[in-house]
Amino acid sequence: MADTATYRTIWRWHFYAGLFVLPFVLILSITGSIYLFKPQIDRWEERDYRGLSLDGAVSADRQLEAVRAAYPDAVFNHYRLPEHPGDAAVVQVGLPQGGLADVFVSPQGEVLGAIDPAERISTVVADFHGSLMLGDWGDRLVELVASWTIVMILTGLYLWWPRPFRAGGTLYPRLSLKGRPLLKDLHRVTGFWIAGLVLAMLASGLPWAGTWGSAFKWARTELGLVDGPQDWKIGSGADAPKVTEADTGWIISAARAHEGHDHGDMPMEGGTDAATSGDPLPLSHYVAAAQAEAMAFPVLVLPPNAPQRFGPPTGDVWTVKSEAQNRPLMRTVTYDPVSGDELSRTGFADKHPIDRAINYGIAWHEGQLFGIVNQIVGLLTALALIGLSVVGTLMWLKRRPAGRLGAPAPGRSRAGPALLAIMLVMAVLLPLFGASLVVLWVCDRLYRLVRRGGEPVSPIKG
Repeated sequence: MADTATYRTIWRWHFYAGLFVLPFVLILSITGSIYLFKPQIDRWEERDYRGLSLDGAVSADRQLEAVRAAYPDAVFNHYRLPEHPGDAAVVQVGLPQGGLADVFVSPQGEVLGAIDPAERISTVVADFHGSLMLGDWGDRLVELVASWTIVMILTGLYLWWPRPFRAGGTLYPRLSLKGRPLLKDLHRVTGFWIAGLVLAMLASGLPWAGTWGSAFKWARTELGLVDGPQDWKIGSGADAPKVTEADTGWIISAARAHEGHDHGDMPMEGGTDAATSGDPLPLSHYVAAAQAEAMAFPVLVLPPNAPQRFGPPTGDVWTVKSEAQNRPLMRTVTYDPVSGDELSRTGFADKHPIDRAINYGIAWHEGQLFGIVNQIVGLLTALALIGLSVVGTLMWLKRRPAGRLGAPAPGRSRAGPALLAIMLVMAVLLPLFGASLVVLWVCDRLYRLVRRGGEPVSPIKG
């Protein structure tokens, strides 16, 4: 028979954790479910720029010139190859007044329209999902919620453990029951079956979180665990690349270097007179190189010193890279800006095992590691988590005395050494959880001082 005091202590932790995270779990589950389908949402948002005629198609250089004419003072950031023949190319530019524009250019070199990357549907949903659109404070709040959700799941698994074992109510709900007993079965069984998936989802999101991610980044770099920059963002910082005025000089001059020249409608091949004379090769040369690589969409061609979403500017090289959400498919190739010779080539296999593990987790978290199967699993997990929250709330409302919170009564013994050790380990692994425990302990002590002589309601004592 389980220790009643320990059981009540853990039940109490589970109750308070659920009470705190419930509204946020609903928000994060809904926004996360939407973001799982980012590729489909992006295609729908770009529907007017897809499936165009290829008659009279011009080179990437002509497309860039059309964008330059429409945005004469903008900075050329990158060229995104069409996903399919007939789709518009995307030229991203940095605007002089600040911000970015994804400019859609037809195969014939006509500017069709533009989208601010920060206002894309998927970007807005991601911002709400990651920080509730509250900046750094929102990011820390989401991280705190994720930490307490982990506590809720682990305590829930302890409460689920059958004493003694029986399949009904443990592995499947007993649908013959009614009222609160049926709700309890649904809550227990659903929680068991999705616990592993939710824990994996939460753990894979921690490298992005402001506090946890920053601590990991420090350990990753300062302790020499991994060489090279990481390729995921931390905290609520926008994905939009940032570039200083000093960085843009070469970009602007390079983009205009061929302004008065006619490169024809076909991509330029290597070994051109321009390369021999020392002039930089045009965009179309590197677009042709990118097409030959057959990388996973989206494929970007970045000029020298262009800003990147992650890491520093590209340096004095042309860069062709895949930014596929299925991160194991990401690849990067760099080229000499004058000769067009390949200078470097990196792929997923070249990353440190730690970075590979995190990128696998990110791809899973975003629903892209196994394509549509991953999206469906993620969606079902989110829906089950919503259902679990609703059923838990109904259970609480049914047992709550009128006018009272209805928290489980505290046990009569202090938490044992094993439970305290587990709490300490979790406080170290989840810094914001640890900080919140300190706050709760201080509040508990103050409450005890005020109440003098009364029985304290302690989140730490059983």
